[in-house]
Amino acid sequence: MKKRIWVIIAAITIMSVLAACRFTPNVNWQIGNNATSTPVPAIQVTAVPPIIINADDIASTDQILTTIYDKVNAGVVTIISYTSSGEGSGSGFVYDYDGHIITNYHVVEGAESIEVAFANGQKVWATLVATDIDSDIAVIKVNIPPDELVPLSMGDSDALKVGQMVVAIGNPYRLTSTMTLGIVSAKGRVLDSLRTTEDLTSYTAGDLIQTDAAINPGNSGGPLLNLNGEVIGINRAIRTSGTTIEGEAVNTGIGYAVSINIVKRVVPYLIRDGRYDYPLMGISSSSTELTLAQWEMVSDTVTSGVYVVSVTPGGPADQAGLIGGTKPTELQGFYSGGDIITAVDGMPVKVYGDLIAYIFKNKSPGDVITLTIIRNGQQKEVELTLGSRSQ
Repeated sequence: MKKRIWVIIAAITIMSVLAACRFTPNVNWQIGNNATSTPVPAIQVTAVPPIIINADDIASTDQILTTIYDKVNAGVVTIISYTSSGEGSGSGFVYDYDGHIITNYHVVEGAESIEVAFANGQKVWATLVATDIDSDIAVIKVNIPPDELVPLSMGDSDALKVGQMVVAIGNPYRLTSTMTLGIVSAKGRVLDSLRTTEDLTSYTAGDLIQTDAAINPGNSGGPLLNLNGEVIGINRAIRTSGTTIEGEAVNTGIGYAVSINIVKRVVPYLIRDGRYDYPLMGISSSSTELTLAQWEMVSDTVTSGVYVVSVTPGGPADQAGLIGGTKPTELQGFYSGGDIITAVDGMPVKVYGDLIAYIFKNKSPGDVITLTIIRNGQQKEVELTLGSRSQ
C-alpha cells in the first residue's frame, strides 16, 4: 500500500506529522481588551439538532456511544479522489441540505474526479466547490435530494475542555464507518500550513485540537465529535515516529483536528465567494514553548508570551515597528533582541498558538489589533493593521 502523507518537522522535537488521512492504494487510474469579530456571510445552514443525552436516562457510556454512532454515521462519507497518478481516499461529512460536504484539502488535492460513498451504500460523483489550503479545508457538493442527506450539527470548539471525551468516525485504510474513542488532549495547537511563501517557508495553521482518538490514513476530513454528537473538529493529521519495516508511518497516538470554529468561519466564504482570506501579521515565532534557558536570553521579566523570532520585511509587523531577534546567542540559530508579545487586544497570550487562534477566529485582513509587547524590559502597546496571506 502507498500512503500519501504530509510531514511536519517540529522546531525542537524531531518527529514527523502524517496527514491522517489521505489513504492511497497502489492502483494506477488513468483519467483542501474584547474581541470584535468580523462577521461571516449570512448563509443559512439548516442542520440536524444536537443529540441531547441525559446521563440520568442512559445507564452506561457504551449506550451513549452507540446512540451517537446510530445518529451520526449516516452523515459521514467516504471520499475517493481520482488523479492522473492514481486514487486516494479520505473522509468527510454532510454540511447542509444543499449537498455541501466538508473534507480536507489534501484529500481532494489534484483530483480530476471525486466519488462520495454514503454509509447506506449509495455512491455519487461530487464537484469541487472551493478549497482552503491554509487550514486544509475543502468543500465539495453532491446532487442528492435533501431528504436523503443527514447534515451534522456543529458544536463550539472554544467550549471544549481538556480531558473531555471525543469520538472520530471515518474511513481509515478503507475501513468505512469506523468509530474510535479518545479525549481532548490539548487545544490551540499549531502546525505548518500547506501554504508556503516564495522562499518555501510555511505559514502557520492554528487553533488545532490535539486528541488521542485513533486517527489513521483515510480518516482525514472526517468529523471529530463530542458526546452530544456535534462536530467539534475535522481530523487532519497524526504525529508519527519513524516507519515500520513496510515503510508505513508509526502512529504515536497524537492526532490533530481543525477546530470547528475555524470551519464555521471559513466555509460560508468558501461557498459564497470560492475563497477565504486569512489575516497576516508578518512575524515568525516558535511553534513550541521556549525553554527557561532561552527565556533568560531574551528577557529579565517574563517567561511566557510570543517571542518574535523575525519579521517579514515590509509586512504588517514591520510597518508597525515590531522587531525580531538579531543578536547571536550561545544557542546556535537562536537570536535575542526580539519583541515579546504578551497580549492582543487586552487578551493575554502565553504561546504562539494563543495569538494565532485569536486572530484567525476573530479578525480579517484590514482589521487593526493592539499588541502589548515587551522591548528591552519595557512594556508598550503597538497598533498593527493586518494584511492578507492571499496578496
